[in-house]
Amino acid sequence: MALTDEAITRIRGLIQSGELPPGARLPTEQQLSQELGLSRSGVREAVKVLEAARVLDVRRGDGTYVTSLAPRLLLQGLGVAVELLRDDTLLEVMEVRRMLEPVATGVAALRITDADVARLGEILEDMRGAAEDAEQLIRYDAAFHRTVIAVTGNETLTSLLDGLSGQTLRARVWRGLIEGGSAHVTLNEHEAIYLALRDRDQLLAQASALIHVNTSESWLRTVLAAAPRHQL
Repeated sequence: MALTDEAITRIRGLIQSGELPPGARLPTEQQLSQELGLSRSGVREAVKVLEAARVLDVRRGDGTYVTSLAPRLLLQGLGVAVELLRDDTLLEVMEVRRMLEPVATGVAALRITDADVARLGEILEDMRGAAEDAEQLIRYDAAFHRTVIAVTGNETLTSLLDGLSGQTLRARVWRGLIEGGSAHVTLNEHEAIYLALRDRDQLLAQASALIHVNTSESWLRTVLAAAPRHQL
């Protein structure tokens, strides 16, 4: 493991220094081993780790390349990690969302286009039409928030918040809302966010998003409190 860790560090150093920029092809395993002064097995394992992290793209019969290193690619694993978190830790995820999402929504209010507003309006109508269908609501909810955050033009932020708002987390919140007969409350909150964005009102958009995240966090607490202890 120590040799693998060293090989990972050395290869990452080549990428960070620009010697191996995005899209560059790595030397062969033997050449890289000689250049780094490390065993071929250590280099081989390092490449596997970096491939799993989407830093490298191993193309069978062609070679190994540095990926685009785009945030959406490198942060893909975040969503998988969130899905594996224990219930008590999910509240920490909601806390992080509360720190980031309202501010991002405020920024979106300053950058949103008429086409974005129209798209959000369509999603909102879809949500209203699926008021009692949990699966549909989860899908439209994800699309609504992904569209809002994408308006910021910040790919890192979009990827980060997308990963923090996993399918399981949304499902638990919406299940609680529907079973509690309160789906209309969060639908109204989505409409408030939409109206603030339509009016390009940064402060109102930020406040509306904060209220919405707080509501989601409150329902998550309710769902977790009602869950059998063995699920925690």
